[in-house]
Order: sequence, then structure tokens, then C-alpha cells
Amino acid sequence: MDSVKALLEIAKEMYDQMKAGKVPELKISTRTKHNIEFSEESEVWVYGDRKSIRSAKSVKGAYMLLRMAYVIGFLKEQLKLNKSSTLRELYYISENWGIAKFEEQSESDRLIEDIEILTSLQREHFNVRPEEDGATVIGPIKIREETRRGTREIHCQDDVGEGGYQIPVNVDKLEFVECDANFVIAIETGGMRDRLVENGFDEKFNAIIVHLKGQPARSTRRLLKRFNSELNLPVVVFTDGDPWSYRIFASVAYGSIKAAHLSEYLATPSAMFVGIRPSDIVNYKLPSDKLTDQDIKALNSILTDPRFDSDFWREEVKLQLKLGRKSEQQALAKYGLDFVTDVYLPERLTELGVLK
Repeated sequence: MDSVKALLEIAKEMYDQMKAGKVPELKISTRTKHNIEFSEESEVWVYGDRKSIRSAKSVKGAYMLLRMAYVIGFLKEQLKLNKSSTLRELYYISENWGIAKFEEQSESDRLIEDIEILTSLQREHFNVRPEEDGATVIGPIKIREETRRGTREIHCQDDVGEGGYQIPVNVDKLEFVECDANFVIAIETGGMRDRLVENGFDEKFNAIIVHLKGQPARSTRRLLKRFNSELNLPVVVFTDGDPWSYRIFASVAYGSIKAAHLSEYLATPSAMFVGIRPSDIVNYKLPSDKLTDQDIKALNSILTDPRFDSDFWREEVKLQLKLGRKSEQQALAKYGLDFVTDVYLPERLTELGVLK
């Protein structure tokens, strides 16, 4: 089994070092914005050459390697039994590991990411999954999926409720049976998703509406990637107008910094931003809120983030810092509940060439 073999290679590397009388260590790609670079071949952001060393020379490093050994043993047994676990369950399972137990879930989550980088595999290959995400799809597409009771086909307009088809953890098992869509619109908030559905946006424009549910899960990003690469559908991302929402767009289009090792698998480089812009606050006189100190810090960080190194983002972010304001998608309701679907989005999508 390739997954087990990859896990044991990590353990073997540490064992061989100790057998040779060396202090064991592992070198892992540094996960910061200073260590991501643009891949011309895949058109996504990937890790560069900088490495972080986890060494038993320090107490912190020794604990990390000990936990790594425990996790490898747990995952190996899980794969052998054909079982699965969530990230949250893995954290709690470590309660039985004595001094190797994790103090908080962020530690176990990060270690799983380390294993992904070291093995060039995804956590799904080790039967590790996130908690239920709840992101959904509504639109003119029929999907075939495997369930515990066999295969079923679902039309994401006719066979689902108002909330839509819930995206499963492993979307690579889905088959696209029929598709009449012209493009995909990924939406940050549930409220705006509901507005578009209620106003019949998916039917009027033959659009697949994907609810991102905030920062999108990997399964959601992977599905967007598949819609784009396999069905040749343009993907647009509609978010609020704040730095945290810009990062949501970046995770879809450019890949996230902490998961840059998966960018070729998850990112959709051609995705376009149709979210609320700082210039919209001025042009549409939108209701807005004052930027917080955290917002300002995040905006300044975006200015040094290579994923946002374009005239568009520099101009918009600098304008937002000058205005000192941010605005939400729902602020468009100032002009009525139909304004977003009848005016704002059609105009923006036409500008981008998505609508003719």
C-alpha cells in the first residue's frame, strides 16, 4: 500500500539516523509567504527551497518527532483496518499517548500537514478527514456519487432542497453526468447564497452556485478546480470587501500558504474576483464599517503577499487603507433585494467577459 509505505519511509529516516548515532531530524518546507513562489508550469503558488528543521536537539523538536512517530503508527493501523478518523478525533486519540499527547488541535493539524509535505500525499490518502463542512452546490448539473447503499444520480436543481447538494469530503469520487451551466459562482456567505437562489440567479444565468461557507474546505476548492479544469467552466468568487475575504479568494485562485504543497490539486488559477471592492464603497456609496486594527494589519500584510502582487490589488488595498472602511455583500441591499442579481453581478460579470 503506497500510503503505508510513504509513512514508514518517514519512520525509517529517523530510525536510520539514530542507528548511525546521529540526533534524528526532519526537514520540512517552511510554510510562510516568504517561501512560496509562482510555478509557471502549473500557474499556482508552491513552496520554495526554504526548509524548517524539526530536530531532537531541542525539547520542542524532540516532542514533535515523538508525536510524529505516534501519528505514523496510528495512521498505519487505521489504513490496515480500513478505518477513518477526523482531525478532531486524532487530537483526542492522543490523550492516550502520555507525554506525546497534543496540547491543542492546531498542533495535530499542523503535524498532519507536515506528513502531507513529507509524503507528497493528501490526508485523505491516510483516511483522515475534516469535520463536516456543510458547503453546498445548487445549479444545472447532474452528479453521480457512490453511497453506502450504491450509486445515485442527483440533479443539483431538481433533486435538492433550498440548501442545495452538500459537498462530500472526497469529491474525486464524483462523476459529472450532465452540465448545462455557463459558469460557476462561489459565494462566501449563506445569506447571499440564499438571495441568489431566491432570485433565480442559477436559472436565469445557467450558473452553478457554490456556498463557500467562509474559508472554503479543501473539498470545496477541489470541486471548483474540477468544474474549471474538467468542464471548462469559468469560476468567479463573490465575497465581502475585507482582508479576510480577499484571502478566501486567494485560497481558491492562488492556493493557501499553509497548503501550498496542494496548490496544483486545489487551486483554480483562472478564478476571478467579483467580490465587494473598496472602490465599490465609493462608487456605489455602500454602507460600511470602520476598519479594525486587525483589519489594517491584515491589509498591510496583503501588500507584501506575493499572491496579491498586481496593480489591481495594490490599488484597491491602498484605497481601502485610505478610506479606513470595509463593506459586506449584503450592503448592496441598500438599493433593493434584486439589485445584486439584476444589476451588480450582471455588470461585473459582463466586465470580466463571463456574460456576453
